[in-house]
Amino acid sequence: MKSYFLNLFRYDRFASLLILDVIKKTENPHASVRLMAHMLAAQQTWLNRCKDQPVSGYVLWPDWQADTFEQLINSNHQEWINFLEYLSPDDFENSVSYKNTKGDAFESKLSDILTQVINHGTHHRAQIGMHLKLAGADLPLTDYIFYLRTQGL
Repeated sequence: MKSYFLNLFRYDRFASLLILDVIKKTENPHASVRLMAHMLAAQQTWLNRCKDQPVSGYVLWPDWQADTFEQLINSNHQEWINFLEYLSPDDFENSVSYKNTKGDAFESKLSDILTQVINHGTHHRAQIGMHLKLAGADLPLTDYIFYLRTQGL
């Protein structure tokens, strides 16, 4: 399971960097920038929850600028990879206790949270792609299967 999630998080970085390249080349990508900022902030929030670290003060819809995204994509990626590398096979079945932004308490299996983080990124990259396409941009291939082919996997 560890190798599966490591690969998904590598894919997430790959796809995010491709989309970021288009954001940088698009005039007035405001909605896309807002969605990307949210996606990156949510990754950080979930990672802190998984590591049982405080998330207070985190804003899920931050006012970040596109020129900060490459560094954020890469640092989020590295932090997730570091976290995943130290997990044992049994850890993926462990429950993570956390509170949502409203303060409601929840408990979820770590593997479900990891799936949530990846699906959340895919969801928002699709929304970003829609905004960019409407702005006249040509979109890159960000399909998972395309990623696997480019990596020779």
